[in-house]
Amino acid sequence: MRLPRMFTIWLAGAAVLLPVAACSSDEPAPGQAPQAATTAPSEEPVEEVNAHPFTGKPYQTLKPVLAVKIENTAAGKPQLGLKSADIVYVEQVEAGLTRLMAVFSSKLPAKVGPVRSARISDLHIAPQFGKPAFSYSGAQTKMLPFIAEASLFDVGDTRNPGAYFRQPGRFAPYNLFANTKQLLSKAPKATKAKDIGFTFGDAPAEGGVERKSFTVKWPAARFTFAWSEEKGQWLIWQDGKKDMAAEGGQLGAPTIVVQYTKTERSEFHDKNDSYTPLVHSTGKGSAIVLRDGKAFKAKWERESEGTGTTFTTESGEPMNFAPGQVWVALASRKPVIP
Repeated sequence: MRLPRMFTIWLAGAAVLLPVAACSSDEPAPGQAPQAATTAPSEEPVEEVNAHPFTGKPYQTLKPVLAVKIENTAAGKPQLGLKSADIVYVEQVEAGLTRLMAVFSSKLPAKVGPVRSARISDLHIAPQFGKPAFSYSGAQTKMLPFIAEASLFDVGDTRNPGAYFRQPGRFAPYNLFANTKQLLSKAPKATKAKDIGFTFGDAPAEGGVERKSFTVKWPAARFTFAWSEEKGQWLIWQDGKKDMAAEGGQLGAPTIVVQYTKTERSEFHDKNDSYTPLVHSTGKGSAIVLRDGKAFKAKWERESEGTGTTFTTESGEPMNFAPGQVWVALASRKPVIP
């Protein structure tokens, strides 16, 4: 059962006179005075609000999807553009570190970065968005044929060099940024935002446990999400430090999804022979959904790469997210270095 993507707001209309049909059955009996036409309030739809499939927030027009690989080690911080993302995925990479895939559609920042190289797990996440534009800064030579066959439009720095620039004050390779409009201009047929399984609305009435913070660990990275009642968000710390945005302020989101997945070695590895993890984002498993200062146990399922990921409560009802940005931490209950 899905939450409808369109909500209708009803208002009671003003009382109106109902027309009286001129037929014999409506005529008064002899000797009786005609009865006055009755009045009745009417309810009419006056406003329709579309809920964006990525955020649950109102939108006017669905726009193309842009996915960008972004650095998130200390050397690449603070990142630019993450505040505007609809969805942010945290993926494990080599040596137990993590990297981000930021998905944009409802809002598009002018610039985004630092842009970093692609990983095999990206190619398995992307197809649920249809055929999005995919921005990255290179990949292993062995992986290039996989990118060419993937369900995406390649707008990486090799295919679209004019969209990228080196940000002054930073050092390579953490200084490569991109102009988002130029990225999308090279992918005019990129799929527009569509249903990817997320539902938004009120939190489940039962099952939530109040939490002030929640920590997720990878072999060489640690994220802590701490609830801020004032901001209505889970503020983000990484490796014990506030995760700050280049635009200002601490990064945070109203919904954090900790999606426990199977992670294993892929056929790829770096120059230090550290294997690239392959995160299995299809299948089914367990999750923790953080919203409204509570942690909810949930289940996730994604039947195939071309379909979205659905989240349900333990009783099988839709696990609604709070409207707004969603972070999805692709984690493992027993993380290992592949």
